[in-house]
Amino acid sequence: MTSVNKQEPAFFSFPHPMNSSVARVVAAGVVIMALATIVLDQPWITLVIASGFIARVAAGPRISPLAILASKVIVPKFGLPYRPVAGPPKRFAAAIGIAFSVSAAILALGFGLNGIAYIVLGGLIFAAGLESVFGFCLGCRIFSFLINWGIIPESVCEDCANFEKRAKRMAARGLRPDGTPLAE
Repeated sequence: MTSVNKQEPAFFSFPHPMNSSVARVVAAGVVIMALATIVLDQPWITLVIASGFIARVAAGPRISPLAILASKVIVPKFGLPYRPVAGPPKRFAAAIGIAFSVSAAILALGFGLNGIAYIVLGGLIFAAGLESVFGFCLGCRIFSFLINWGIIPESVCEDCANFEKRAKRMAARGLRPDGTPLAE
């Protein structure tokens, strides 16, 4: 019997790789909450959205209720596949989500500018909708451009350029890209 020594990640870390199915379910939850904020004219929901993004950037799915629901309930319940993707671009995308959701919260709750806040949420709905429906991560694409332009050093995510190469390399060793055994 072989055992793999896998260190438990630090609490304030982000999974690398992470499951794209979980990211897509979380994105769908963000779309639903942002739409509810606008349709029901309940700007306080922007605080819930923002706190979720902050939690996910800070500690991955560990303390985000939406990410916990997605990873522990929805993805397993519907048998969604494990599709590994690089973590750093997803974390960057979530950081952009912080910027949008916090801006919307400040505009609505701080200045009473609900209309402008809802326009900002429209941008968030667009980006999260692309992720949830098509699996296209706009923030990840921006991350890629920033690496190509030298703004983000390649060392931040050496596997990001060719994540499939990592997946094949790990599979040849009998491991998933995250280092866990293929057959459990």
